[in-house]
Amino acid sequence: MELSSIKDAFDRVAKKQKVSSSKSQDVVDQLGREIEQALATIQSTHDPSTPVDHKSVLTDLKVKLGAIGALQQLEGSQKELNTSLTKYQKLLEKLLNTDISKAYRNVDFDTHLVNQIIANHFYHQGLFDLGDSIVSEAGVPDATVLKSQFLEMHHIIEAMKVRNIQPALEWVSANSQQLVRIGSNLELKIHKLQFVEILQNGTRADALKYARTYLAPFASLNKDEFQKLMGCLLYAGRLESSPYSEMMSPTHWEITTEELVRQFCTLLGQSYQSALSVAFTAGVEGLPTLLKLANVMAAKKPEWLAMKQLPVSVELGKEFQFHSVFVCPVSRDQSSEENPPMLLPCLHVLCKQSIIKLSKNSTRTFKCPYCPAEATVAHCRQLYF
Repeated sequence: MELSSIKDAFDRVAKKQKVSSSKSQDVVDQLGREIEQALATIQSTHDPSTPVDHKSVLTDLKVKLGAIGALQQLEGSQKELNTSLTKYQKLLEKLLNTDISKAYRNVDFDTHLVNQIIANHFYHQGLFDLGDSIVSEAGVPDATVLKSQFLEMHHIIEAMKVRNIQPALEWVSANSQQLVRIGSNLELKIHKLQFVEILQNGTRADALKYARTYLAPFASLNKDEFQKLMGCLLYAGRLESSPYSEMMSPTHWEITTEELVRQFCTLLGQSYQSALSVAFTAGVEGLPTLLKLANVMAAKKPEWLAMKQLPVSVELGKEFQFHSVFVCPVSRDQSSEENPPMLLPCLHVLCKQSIIKLSKNSTRTFKCPYCPAEATVAHCRQLYF
């Protein structure tokens, strides 16, 4: 991948720069020592009857400095570094100075939907002024539907940053049942943070009262965690010097805040990353493959522009895989809108084009390739798309 090539080249240049710097410093240090030694000789106290010959000292210094060959050493080291930098620059120009418009195709976008996605992105990031500007200028008032919810989310985030957990407590309490339905233990984690804060800044009695009121309901399903929290009661006011000191780590606040944002978005029916952010990041990752394909198809531009499905796969990370992809076991083709997966009465699945070929494009009965069952096209049901 291009980015890995750039990183490797950068590492080589950085290594060369360190070597060059080290060599240059050694040469300068060597010159300094010779000059200091000559200066010490000139300034030293000698017998008046045998005065120091300054001229001979300087002559010897000149000979020693010439023997070091400082200029040649510095020039050689710098030349190697400049060569590496020139190669790196050419690599950057080759890999990054690319006309990405070659990978672009004219597509009919729903402008209203795109504007709505952009506005929601800004609301998602907490940039409410920018979101309001998009809504006003693009005329998409329906994009403000999520604004109030994201306002609440960022209010909670800002409060968590200053160890004010009250807004988060109120939110998890109000959404307790929904969090349980999706299998989240976020409510326990929020109460755990508050419990630790009380232990550190309050009294043991206050912490015990809080545990009985808010932590006890979670004890049966979280025995190990509950036992650890009860052990903390022995060290009220001095938790930092106890076996449970890691409970005070700021990372617990950071991790819990991140999980709160994830669960908040889940209950809103939104992804943790905004749709615009996901699309942009996926586009950056897939761009090298698309550019290579565009270069290959340069002589067949009409075909490139007319393609509804890419002839090559674009490999993206697992974070971009939101649903499974079906590949027909008969044709080995990936399903698409034009060639969706179809469920046979025997519960085997084939792509539509394979079923049409098996039935010879008629209403005749055909045999399933994987079992003795027979079916017709009319008996097959489309699964999705």
